[in-house]
Amino acid sequence: MSISNITVFMPSVLTLIGIPGLESVQCWIGIPFCAMYLFALIGNSVLLIIIISERSLHQPMYIFLGMLGVTDIVLGTSIVPKMLGIFWFHVPDIYFDSCLLQMGLIHMFECIESGILLAMAMDRYVAICYPLRHGAIFTHQLVTQIGAVVTLRAAILATPSLVLIKCRFQFYHTTIISHSYCEHMAIVKLAAENVRVNKIYGLFVAFAVAGFDLTFITLSYIQIFITVFRLPQKEARWKAFNTCIAHICVFLQLYFLAFFSFFTHRFGAQIPPYIHILFSSLYLLVPPFLNPLVYGAKTKQIRIHVVKMLCS
Repeated sequence: MSISNITVFMPSVLTLIGIPGLESVQCWIGIPFCAMYLFALIGNSVLLIIIISERSLHQPMYIFLGMLGVTDIVLGTSIVPKMLGIFWFHVPDIYFDSCLLQMGLIHMFECIESGILLAMAMDRYVAICYPLRHGAIFTHQLVTQIGAVVTLRAAILATPSLVLIKCRFQFYHTTIISHSYCEHMAIVKLAAENVRVNKIYGLFVAFAVAGFDLTFITLSYIQIFITVFRLPQKEARWKAFNTCIAHICVFLQLYFLAFFSFFTHRFGAQIPPYIHILFSSLYLLVPPFLNPLVYGAKTKQIRIHVVKMLCS
């Protein structure tokens, strides 16, 4: 029997089933997901408006925060509307090319977010460890170059995964994706052909991005803590320590969920699918939800301008 008789040839439409095993309660799961998305959208939009409109906030830390806000808005918008369409309106179908576009946006902006978090950690490292040289090192030109490099790196790493799926695979076992959004390995597993190259490239990108960024973020905060504990004033030491702890919690949450999602797709055969799908969805929803709180509400200058905006 030929392969075309037992598989689907170049499907034009795929079907996302949402969260396997929880189809009966997906409509309720959509409520907190929608609330988190709306909060992330409003919170990050407010941060962007404040940072753009206030000239006093045109500094590296706030510019990186604005970049992070844009990234969070795009990440949330790329998955939540379609996810809610599945949960609430029972519209599971998605065009194959649209699915690849969603996958590309997700992985590209995940990579951008990781790069921005690294840039923010380096900025804090220079600001705390070398305060007198911070202005000379982190110029607006350097910030622009960092943004361009982070975006270019993400585009270069995300594009091959799209090309490998689009150009290598012609036959698919099924058109049903057991996921709530178009995730790389969820699509690759549909293929009826050799997927070794795709798996290897996925591993390479994950370890190249998360491994590199997480290593230098960790080293930066180790140096920051060493410097903070040497500060003579207790109040200054506590203020810097409190800020760093909040940032570290965001990093840990992001990378823990990322690695959990990544490894369960490849090695987590014993983990129930709905656990994996829920965690991988939260991996994309929780950071955009938390970032305005951690980086915005806990930053005094941002907090002052938010209060001014509300009062006016």
